[in-house]
Amino acid sequence: MNLGWRYGDETRREDAAVWVVRLEAGDLREAEAVAFDAWLSASPQNAAAFDAALAVSQGYGAQGHAVARALAERRATPAPVGVGRRAALGLGAAAAAAAVAVVLAPELAGPETQTFVTAKGERRTIALPDGSTLDLNGGTRLTVSFSRGARRVTLEEGQAVFDVAHAARRPFVVAAGDRLVRVVGTQFDVRRLGGQVSVTVARGSVEVRPGDGAAGEAYRLRPGQRFEHEEGAAEARVAAAEPRDVLAWRTGRLIYREQPLREVVDDLNQKFQTPIRIEDPALGAMPISGVLVLDDQAAVIRRLALLVPISAVRSGSAVVLKRDPASDR
Repeated sequence: MNLGWRYGDETRREDAAVWVVRLEAGDLREAEAVAFDAWLSASPQNAAAFDAALAVSQGYGAQGHAVARALAERRATPAPVGVGRRAALGLGAAAAAAAVAVVLAPELAGPETQTFVTAKGERRTIALPDGSTLDLNGGTRLTVSFSRGARRVTLEEGQAVFDVAHAARRPFVVAAGDRLVRVVGTQFDVRRLGGQVSVTVARGSVEVRPGDGAAGEAYRLRPGQRFEHEEGAAEARVAAAEPRDVLAWRTGRLIYREQPLREVVDDLNQKFQTPIRIEDPALGAMPISGVLVLDDQAAVIRRLALLVPISAVRSGSAVVLKRDPASDR
């Protein structure tokens, strides 16, 4: 047997346990965060060891008190008259196992699940039982599933700001398309529209990684960073972003800095009942910088035409954006 490999593997597990303890303490300094990122990304084995250590920590956090109570009751219960020590220990172990089974019964019954939906143009704030809050943009549908050891949200479509209460032993995971966003306590925005997924961090840090069967690599984001990804692709992009701009939709404004027109149209289609379409892909790729105040749809389109050379034509039940011929002169 390769003793060097065994030593390295054991050291890796010890390092993973130390990092779990430091992260769950909630006071990680910037230098430590950089060191953790470097260690985590150094090898797939490090990431696997960290996940395994975190799973053990979460499992103990969820059931540790119940197990301790069961063991204490076992020690406090005298052996029945005429029952030998080995038999008494067996009865005590059975009692402890039964106590743990009672505690685990809600887990076996499955997590509590709720689905929240907003109509186009509607904004809604959801207070979750763990103290976290969700701000839902218009045209959003998501499902919240909480169990004793995990908090999970599936964003089926739309956009939401997550202000996650710190709970070291219950990570908060958001599934958006083929990407998973994992946090302990932080504030961030997740947008899933038109096959595009973006994650912007306002406070704390999050990890974005591929979901089951998806290609790509994991990214750790800090405040002021934005992750952008096209569903189904392995590639992703991380760039600087101003969180106040990204979260401005909660105050009735959309702020853009060199973002494509198609993204603006996707956002507006979450706000208004009459759909907006773009005539050709080249126009949709045109970058836009500026602020749009969200009031009347016609007024918003007029303001949009001041930022990019377009004209709007009503076509059936939709508004079609075309390149303004005057801009070519």
